Amino acid sequence: MIPLRDTIPSRREPLATVLLIVINVMIFIGQSLMPDVRFAQFVYEYGFIPARFLKSIAQLGLFEASTYMPLFSSMFLHGNWVHLISNMWVLWLFGDNVEDVMGSIRFVIFYILCGLVAGFAHFLFNPTSKVPTVGASGAIAGVMGAYFILFPHSRIVTLVPFFFFLPMFIHVPAFIYLILWFISQLYSGVIQWIGGVSVGGIAWWAHISGFLAGVFIHKVFIKRRRYRYY
Repeated sequence: MIPLRDTIPSRREPLATVLLIVINVMIFIGQSLMPDVRFAQFVYEYGFIPARFLKSIAQLGLFEASTYMPLFSSMFLHGNWVHLISNMWVLWLFGDNVEDVMGSIRFVIFYILCGLVAGFAHFLFNPTSKVPTVGASGAIAGVMGAYFILFPHSRIVTLVPFFFFLPMFIHVPAFIYLILWFISQLYSGVIQWIGGVSVGGIAWWAHISGFLAGVFIHKVFIKRRRYRYY
């Protein structure tokens, strides 16, 4: 199923969501203009590598800011256009309503915090991995987790190819759509963890942990003004 839009209009312009999308796109355009060798070096330098993170903690300690910079910078890097577009589409789909409830500044802080939690969870499950991890998926999963709690009765308009790609549009309750998404991530994460088998080269536990972070910490970022949730 391909999510197209939700059924809840935002009350105001989602400035922070748009800004995050623009930043991610601009950085990727800069990446794509690099020669292949420099592109790989850039990803290695600013991506999050669990083994390097562990080494930095051992050498510099837990309270050295530079140790944590790759956790932050990796959230704004993407491996290819498909990776970028899929992430930004989901951020646009769910981010505007969550930003409505939190306000722009709180939303950005929430987004970054979920991304940091996701990256750290990836480290805990893969502490010796030397593969760079990039992408906003963990932070966006946090947004999805907040949406899951705040707007469970919303509908997600999804495109389902049917009978030789004949388009079929289905309104799926947000609660159902997101719980199925979470279960699929958990299933793949457990297979990878128990069997030691890489499933699609994806940081599943970052997605899982980002989502759970969004579920449990979003209330801290909600503005005091009352909102009617859907």
